[in-house]
Amino acid sequence: MGSYSELLRTSGVARIIAAQLTARFPSGMLSLAFLLHVEQQTGSYGSAGLVLAATSIGQAVAGPLTSRLMGRLGMRPVLIATLVVCVTAIVAIGVLPLTVPLYMAIGLIAGLANPPVQPAVRTIYPKMVNSRQLTPLFSLDASAQEIIWVVGPVVTTFVAIQVGTVWAILLAAVLMVIGGIWFISSPELGRVRIPRSKRRFGVVLGRPPVLLATVVGFLLIGACAAIEAGVVAVFGHDGAEAGIVLAIFSVGSLAGGLFLGHVPIGPWSTARRMFIVFAGTALAAGLMDFWWLSITLFIAGIGIAPALAVLFAIVSASVKFSDTAEAYGWVGTGQLIGAALGSALAGFLIDSNGPQGAFWAAAALAFLGFLVPMLGRRWHPDLRGRDASPIPDTEAVPVQPS
Repeated sequence: MGSYSELLRTSGVARIIAAQLTARFPSGMLSLAFLLHVEQQTGSYGSAGLVLAATSIGQAVAGPLTSRLMGRLGMRPVLIATLVVCVTAIVAIGVLPLTVPLYMAIGLIAGLANPPVQPAVRTIYPKMVNSRQLTPLFSLDASAQEIIWVVGPVVTTFVAIQVGTVWAILLAAVLMVIGGIWFISSPELGRVRIPRSKRRFGVVLGRPPVLLATVVGFLLIGACAAIEAGVVAVFGHDGAEAGIVLAIFSVGSLAGGLFLGHVPIGPWSTARRMFIVFAGTALAAGLMDFWWLSITLFIAGIGIAPALAVLFAIVSASVKFSDTAEAYGWVGTGQLIGAALGSALAGFLIDSNGPQGAFWAAAALAFLGFLVPMLGRRWHPDLRGRDASPIPDTEAVPVQPS
């Protein structure tokens, strides 16, 4: 814990973490908010799943593109433009009476304009701390990110139940505006310039650690999203139990991130952490009871933040600085698609098999999330004794002829 305190005392670190966390918090709210709202308007979880799928397509297309654009146009112009369009689309979904095709079209626009805050802040981090502090910073950030993915749905569920689904969506939009302005105004965005990459778009995804982190992040966050939908389906829209269970899920993840964040990163690190997630989720699928779900999802949560910290570190250590924004764009896109498609898959299985179907989906995604890094461990960087700083960009130095 001492190293985390030292990090937070480093100039600008606490502020940039808080700003990006606020800006990205709606990412953990919108999948569930859209699911609840569209289901309420149409009477079908399947229709809500189609809207989430359209949103995920937009995110898949835009994530790496907008991240790479930050190297050409600068971080602030890209962030401002995407923020304005995305917030407008989110508000439209919440307040306009739409058909399912129109919900899908506007969801696609919201996904296309999703602000690339995650790749921006991951690119800034190595310039804010020394190499010794970088891996602990990724661990702290991963723990903070769990507030997005797990506490976000708790807030969404509470607001949707107590006030209404429209207000849950509008709250996400307000947080996106506040956090976006706070993050965009951070002085670090003016001090750090992402070099223009000399490689073709998409080449960085061919690096095995980046591809591994993208696939595992997709499966991990997909499992979390399926769990969230399943918990809401078990306890319904009219009680506090769903929010309490999801809060316990978040406590497990935060505890895991803080207490396991300093374990050295080796080739088996991701697989071990994903096995914890799978084991807890598989146990949860056995019984739809409040106490059973609370205990088993706490266990599953222990592996989430540590797994994310490893994914961030292996990407950072495997690419050049000029490619970090695009690399994290791919990883972030994987996670966002996972959140949307995990909710969508859970929605269809809830319609056909009841709430337990969502936990079957979550367990299957978590098992794949364990299997992929286990089989691909030879492509997993061994960072024991190494720092996670990006590879420096080098350029030829012009020499005057003698």
